Amino acid sequence: MSEHRRKPPQPQGGGRAAARRGQSGPSSGRRAPRGATGSPSDYGLGQVSGSPEQAYGSRAEARRAAQRGPGGRRRGVEPGGSFAGPHGPGRGRGRSAPGRKRLIDYPRADKYGWQRWMPSWKLVAGLFIGFVGSLVAVAGIGYAMVGVPDVAKTATAQNNVYYWKDGSQMVATGGETNRQTISLSQIPQEMRYAVISQENKTFYEDSGIDPKGIARALFNMARGGQTQGGSTITQQYVKNAMLNDQSQTISRKFKEIFVSIKVGAEVDKDTIMAGYLNSAYYGRNAYGIQAAARAYFNKDAIKLNPGECAFLAAMLKGATYYDPAGATSIDPVGATPEKNSRRALLQMQDTLDKMVEYGHLDASVRAKYTKLPVVKNPRSNTQLSGQIGYLVDLANGYLVTHSKETGITQNLLQQGGYSIYTTFDKKKVQQLTDAVTKVQKANIKPKERPETDTHVQFGGASVEPDTGAIRAIYGGEDATKHFTDNADETGAQVGSTFKPFVLAAAMTWGVRNPDLGSSQAQDERTIVSPESLFSGKNKLKIQDYNRTVWKNEKGEEWLQTNDGNESYGSPPDFKIDLREAMRESVNSAFVQLGMDVGLDKVKDSAISAGLRESSLAGTTFPSFSIGISDPSAIRMAGSYATFAASGKQRDPYSVEKVTSEEGQIFTHKDEAQQAFTSKVADNVTDVLKTVVERGTGTNAQLPGREVAGKTGTTDGNKSAWFVGYTPQLSTAISMFRLDDDEKNKNRTFLKMFGTGGQKKIHGASFPAQIWHDYMEDALEGTQPEDFPEPEPIGEVVNAEPSAAPTPTATETEETEPSPTPTATETQIQPSPTATATCGNFFECNTGGTDNGNQNGGSDGGFSPTPTATETDSTRGNQNGGLFGGAGG
Repeated sequence: MSEHRRKPPQPQGGGRAAARRGQSGPSSGRRAPRGATGSPSDYGLGQVSGSPEQAYGSRAEARRAAQRGPGGRRRGVEPGGSFAGPHGPGRGRGRSAPGRKRLIDYPRADKYGWQRWMPSWKLVAGLFIGFVGSLVAVAGIGYAMVGVPDVAKTATAQNNVYYWKDGSQMVATGGETNRQTISLSQIPQEMRYAVISQENKTFYEDSGIDPKGIARALFNMARGGQTQGGSTITQQYVKNAMLNDQSQTISRKFKEIFVSIKVGAEVDKDTIMAGYLNSAYYGRNAYGIQAAARAYFNKDAIKLNPGECAFLAAMLKGATYYDPAGATSIDPVGATPEKNSRRALLQMQDTLDKMVEYGHLDASVRAKYTKLPVVKNPRSNTQLSGQIGYLVDLANGYLVTHSKETGITQNLLQQGGYSIYTTFDKKKVQQLTDAVTKVQKANIKPKERPETDTHVQFGGASVEPDTGAIRAIYGGEDATKHFTDNADETGAQVGSTFKPFVLAAAMTWGVRNPDLGSSQAQDERTIVSPESLFSGKNKLKIQDYNRTVWKNEKGEEWLQTNDGNESYGSPPDFKIDLREAMRESVNSAFVQLGMDVGLDKVKDSAISAGLRESSLAGTTFPSFSIGISDPSAIRMAGSYATFAASGKQRDPYSVEKVTSEEGQIFTHKDEAQQAFTSKVADNVTDVLKTVVERGTGTNAQLPGREVAGKTGTTDGNKSAWFVGYTPQLSTAISMFRLDDDEKNKNRTFLKMFGTGGQKKIHGASFPAQIWHDYMEDALEGTQPEDFPEPEPIGEVVNAEPSAAPTPTATETEETEPSPTPTATETQIQPSPTATATCGNFFECNTGGTDNGNQNGGSDGGFSPTPTATETDSTRGNQNGGLFGGAGG
């Protein structure tokens, strides 16, 4: 082994490491191994010579010794501040010497281990003082830079310009500044106290800002959510005054805070209150209390009573959801007149109670105001008369409800400045209006027949199957006089026009095997052919899919009636195929088909076609299959358009694009979904063709064109529909009697027996006539197109005669079969949330329907031989599970 590889002799007492530490350079008399000389230079401490030899028993002892004195392995620090070894000063790595002062002693020079990284209290205190000082400086600069806003120069808006499909201008509206500033002396004291009680009870004592509210708003923005409004009246006043800068940014929020602080310090409270009430937005394009008093009550603000003041205070929370007129174009489900009225009343009563609690109103005065005040029609702009107001509302509603895609919120829309290009065809809108007006003037005579022809209304919508574009609507006689859009939301049940969704479900999922358990039956199904046979028997005892008699939660059986109490098919089992059952609109056949398929699948079918789930009611009761739900005319036209487009579903839309001074900010994108296979959709269309060719819808025939459609009339004869389509256009027409006078808070559907001089209104009568007249004009000049030839589908089920249970009821005609029929008309209720059993049976109804919805809310168009008497089933019928069905 070479010399430099030879191990040195091991010293006694301390081991190899101690021996190595004890060696000293040249005095050892022996060459040390490389890298283990023991010299301080080995540790970065410089050259050291002449140090005495010293051995230690362990490494720890050596380290402690180095800390105590200048020798050894540990680095020493000379008084002069430089590092030194035992033989003199040297340069090495390590902490700064104590003699050298640092501005910030971090990491700390006189500490070791984890303590070295713990800041001293002096450092923490210094940083805190510096931070607070910086905030004070920033606040001072911010306070100095902002000024008190002039609210009189705000609350202005630009017009939005709306265009027809062809690019011509429809109307420019939205920018009218409906506002008049008045002094505090002209504002009722009750109005001031209503706002204070509800919004900011410490208004006259606070500094003008709410730190908690500010922190909450900033936290919301940090999470990417919407900022919240000011929490104090002062902050809301400032927000209104800064209307021209509504950007949702941190910088704007801080600016608003500084302005609020300055306003709170420099402006007296009465001035702030007057400014707030004069600049706030109350809905109906009304800025300020004077404009709001005129918009809602047609009176000056000074004449408002305490109840009206509390009502207007509720409008400040957002008129979209508190205006009793409703805002269904923005939120068809949540902003109905009924729901808004209920919210407004609750808010108004809460405000009045707080005014009493805080000593601002005498309890005896408060007791006078327990109901909503009567408000006037919301539209006064003559530019929005006729159908224009409905069209503008529909376009606005689309933009706001699709704000994630459009980037346009309600607030931004109010500020205006947009060019909105709609899907509406000016010519078709006029043609639909003319078709309705022609039938209405020729047949509806309220002066001659006040008992039957008053409150008659029509609604309609026309949708393009290939795109989903809404080409025309009929919302009512005049948007400035009748402010509920009958094309968008009415609460009128659709009756037998719902049956195509049952047929589509049977062709998509099939009927369940009655011999299998529920779980197996869901998997083993038979796709249904239109030639499948079902019973057309009147007062048919409805069975579940496993052939047990269906009973409601009270254990009562269900007997389904047909229009005119007539049976279809040959006795004794009265079998009829589904094509004929659709042609004659036989309720019993489709109710049983729905039970065999499963009402959950029928619901899925309707939703897939394009109906809103919120419009579907009674989904656990047999009559769900015959139209007790209340979709809008737009949705019905759109869902039938799904069949016309061979199963491709497109949501109806009303805006093609939007531009502003920034350029084009929104363009509609076609997003089609395959709701049904083309085989299913084309077979449904083929069956619906027979309805128009030789069934209940013959009044809708268009010479030279293929037409598919369905009639519908509801139980109690309170609404009638015709929905039909060609390959190019799908249109829905509704007719109903609805007492929705401003003074009548309970909107009520009325019967149409005798209306228009007819014994009973069917979908095949006036609705089909309007549909025909409109479509004939709307399609003029277009090339006729044929529907696709359907491919064979499914199997013929129930081909063999089957034993049917013997009905418990007799076949005698009963005009009032219910043991406890109701005599009054029912009022519109909100659509219920369906449960497994519907709980309380009455909650299965939808808004604006008669009590007998479950009984049969459906029609079939004209029966070949209608009976002389008409049944008017009530909710008592449904609950008793007796007879279900009207006719069409």
